[in-house]
Amino acid sequence: MMVMLAIAVGMRVQLSVAIVAMTTTNTSSNPDIPAYDWKNQDVILSSFYWGYIWLQIIGAELGRRFGPKNFLLGAMFVNSTAMNLIPIMAEKLGSYGVMGCRVFMGLSQGFFYANINIILSKWTPISEMARMGTLALSGAPVGTIITMPIVGYISSTSLGWPFTFYLYGGLGYAWVILYAIFGANSPQDHRSITEVEKTYIENGLDLHGNKLSTPWKSILTSLPVWAIFFVQIGSIWGYTVLISEIPTYLSKVANFNIESNGLLSASPYCCAFVLGFVFAFSSDYLINNGFMMKTRMRKMATALSTIGPAISLTILGFLPDNTPELSVAMLILTVSLQSAGTSGYIVNNLDLSPNFAGLIMALCNSSTNVLSILGPLVVQLVVTDKTDRSLWRIIFLISAALYILPNIFYSIFASGEIQPWDSEKSEIASGEVQPRDSTGIERRKVEDRSTKKMSVISIMSL
Repeated sequence: MMVMLAIAVGMRVQLSVAIVAMTTTNTSSNPDIPAYDWKNQDVILSSFYWGYIWLQIIGAELGRRFGPKNFLLGAMFVNSTAMNLIPIMAEKLGSYGVMGCRVFMGLSQGFFYANINIILSKWTPISEMARMGTLALSGAPVGTIITMPIVGYISSTSLGWPFTFYLYGGLGYAWVILYAIFGANSPQDHRSITEVEKTYIENGLDLHGNKLSTPWKSILTSLPVWAIFFVQIGSIWGYTVLISEIPTYLSKVANFNIESNGLLSASPYCCAFVLGFVFAFSSDYLINNGFMMKTRMRKMATALSTIGPAISLTILGFLPDNTPELSVAMLILTVSLQSAGTSGYIVNNLDLSPNFAGLIMALCNSSTNVLSILGPLVVQLVVTDKTDRSLWRIIFLISAALYILPNIFYSIFASGEIQPWDSEKSEIASGEVQPRDSTGIERRKVEDRSTKKMSVISIMSL
């Protein structure tokens, strides 16, 4: 899952760097590499999300009922084919051809995150939730880390920007072959897993989601689910704006060339990758050893991933001119602190409902990713002069506000406990199964009191 996500996110962010070379003459040592005079670059970057928001819920339901493996294979195949077609479509149909390919890439990648959550719900031991979730989802920063400098470098060589599309399309095809051979929907489907390992993974899990009808009303009226939804609004906005616009900002404001631009654009995600595991292992350790209740841990990690970036983006907006090093430092801090979200709201859907974790992810991800469409478009509308730092300040302040405000709702209503609607009847009410953290009812009561107290303190501090 990590490798799949690294390739997929690499395809997604590749254009953020490549479009600088595609619209700038003399970036390649090969005079035959074309350059286009496109004025709608932010619209092109936004086009991926036109398709991305539509099939996530359908993909989650299909993966839950029939297993995610075949849907992931088909989605990656379509995604890779569309990636390979972009240089040809750019030559034949211009920017509209590129946007068409990006829409198909978005449609296919809509299957990825929801089905990753389904895989996690079936393969993750309870005590390793944050670690395994971070490992799988760390493909996003890995893909960004690798892609940005590679695309920047290749675009400056005789191979030029077209080769970067063929490279990632080929990697996607290679992953399809490998996952078709080695992938499995669940431990029960794996051909060589030992009984000891299968028992260890499945111990305490109550997974029979493909046999249950979807409790739509309960999910849509669940305040903990809405808490994930609201906090994801700000995170999606900030992530999209940063990942799409960092190369442009560094090129136009900080005046870095295409080759160094890719390396610097990737540096925040290098730090995010490392810190993501620091947060994840710390989170699991504190929860498993009784130092921190799960709900409080999720809220603290989420607060760090939202309030921290809001502060650093605000500082970035008011930095004086001729401070490129400080600008890069603030960008690194912003993206690095976002990685705490994997130990917070991102794995929170697995806490609430292992049977419907993929669907919750799809509902939140598809609806909040409307902002992924609007982000680059708002940048194009507001930042009419890409070299004007004061116009970028408006974008950074909007992002900071969208980070902080939803966190207030999350700090009040989020939960780390399995919800009664996860199965056909309330397991806790029936006395058949203990709460998910298996530490007893009294611990849950203590956590509820601590959570309420923590929520009041969070609001007062904000």
